[in-house]
Amino acid sequence: MSLPTNTPPIVSPKEWEAAREQLLAKEKALTRARDALAAERRRMPWMAVEKTYEFDGPVGKRSLLDLFEGRRQLIVYRAFFEPGVHGWPEHACIGCSLGADQVSNPAHLNARDTTLVYASRAPQADIARLKGRMGWGRIPWYTITDSFDADFGVAEWHGHNAFIRNGERIFRTYLINSRGDEAMGTVWSYLDMTALGRQEAWEDSPEGYPQSPPYKWWNWNESYIPHAAPDPKWVEVSDAGEAAFRKRDAGAKA
Repeated sequence: MSLPTNTPPIVSPKEWEAAREQLLAKEKALTRARDALAAERRRMPWMAVEKTYEFDGPVGKRSLLDLFEGRRQLIVYRAFFEPGVHGWPEHACIGCSLGADQVSNPAHLNARDTTLVYASRAPQADIARLKGRMGWGRIPWYTITDSFDADFGVAEWHGHNAFIRNGERIFRTYLINSRGDEAMGTVWSYLDMTALGRQEAWEDSPEGYPQSPPYKWWNWNESYIPHAAPDPKWVEVSDAGEAAFRKRDAGAKA
């Protein structure tokens, strides 16, 4: 297959590095803008969830509170898998399926006191069959049985709703849908949409929000232990990495 006719110019390594540095400045500005937007999300007002909602799960009926699995935050993605959706009953919506393929291991979200679930109107037997066939076994996936999707703006289109709880009181904190869903799937995209964010010390968060040093809470997905101290060897490695980054950035500014 031949290349398009209007390709960029071919340049020397030095010219390529200069062009990259110009674009990198814009990429860094975009990263800072994205961080600032996430900080604004953390200051969004909360909406109290007054209604009671019920879902079908693999082991029976579950309330919205149950979906938190005891954690402080919950993200619910409305996936279209039900009669009338293109692909039924063999497949879920193509777009929702592409999104499910990108979902990162939930162990890292869980370590930040956050649960991610999918919700559709298909019966549990069909959901279990789909998950097994498509390799989505790590995604908790529930059946909507009431007006949850209509009440939270995802009856006609997909979307991620974020919630936080205080004991048994639940609050809606944010919604990402439409093209915003394209960026979802990573640990960072999920945490950045939540009320508490990544919970790292560098973030611009309201006073009193939980925060810990960046990198140190990371672990292998099989090795998280709640409230355990960070792996001392990893602390040493990440400290050395941070020092190297600071030295590099200082040199670039000199």
